[in-house]
Amino acid sequence: MDSLELARALAAPIQTIGAAFYFDPGTRERAHEIGLNVVEFYGLGRAGVMGDVEPERVLEVFAFFSPGAIEGLYSAPRARRSPLATARDHVEAAYAFADRTFGALRGELLELVGAGARRVAEGARAGEAPLAEGYLAIADPIDPRHRAYLGAMVLRELRGGVYLGAVRALGLAPSAASYLEGADLFALHGFGEDDVPEVTDALRAMKAAAEVRTDERMAELLRALDGSFEEFAAAVGAMRDALDSPVAAGR
Repeated sequence: MDSLELARALAAPIQTIGAAFYFDPGTRERAHEIGLNVVEFYGLGRAGVMGDVEPERVLEVFAFFSPGAIEGLYSAPRARRSPLATARDHVEAAYAFADRTFGALRGELLELVGAGARRVAEGARAGEAPLAEGYLAIADPIDPRHRAYLGAMVLRELRGGVYLGAVRALGLAPSAASYLEGADLFALHGFGEDDVPEVTDALRAMKAAAEVRTDERMAELLRALDGSFEEFAAAVGAMRDALDSPVAAGR
C-alpha cells in the first residue's frame, strides 16, 4: 500500500469515526447539561476550536453549510456561551464517547492512530485546515483512547479542509459540491430548492476532480507516517469496526 492508496482507504472510515459522537445520546445529554441543544453544541463546539471568531469566519470554514444555517449553529449559541469553552466541552464529550466505544482495542493500536494523526496534521500548511489546527491547539490527551479519537477527528477535519481548498481552487461552489454529495445532506446543511444547482456533466467532473486533488494532497501529508501505511489502515479499520460493536472501557 502506498500513501495514495492509504488516502483513499481512509476517506470513508475517518469521516464516519470522526463524526460518530456528534449526535450520540451521551453527547446530547452533555449538551443539555450546559444549556444547549445538540445541534448548537455541534456548531459552537466544532467551530469554537478557532476561538471566539465572527460568524463570517465560521461560514468560510463551514462553507458546505448555508449562511442561514450558521445563525442556529453558531451565532445564537455564541450569544449565550463562550465558543472556546464549548469546544473544550465538545472534546470532552468526544472522549466520553471513546470510553464507551473503544474499550476492546489495544493500547498500541490506539497510540498508532493518535500519534500518527498528529504527525500527519502537523505537516499541513498554516490555514489549510483551520479546524484540525484548532483541535491540535486545544488538546493533546494522554489516554490512548482519547488520543486515538482526537486523531480521527483531526484527520476528518484535515481532509475536510483540503477538500474545501480543492473545491475553491477549481471554481466549484461549495453549495454545489454539497448538493452532489446528496440531496438529504444538502437540505440538512440549510439549503433550499432555490439553491439547487443545475447538474451538468461539467459540474460532476469538477466534483470528481476535487476528490482526486484531495486524495493526492492527503497522500502527501500521510507520508509523514514513514511507510507504516498498512498498520495505520488496519488500526483505523479496527476503530471503525468498534463503532458497530462498542465495548466500554473497563469491561
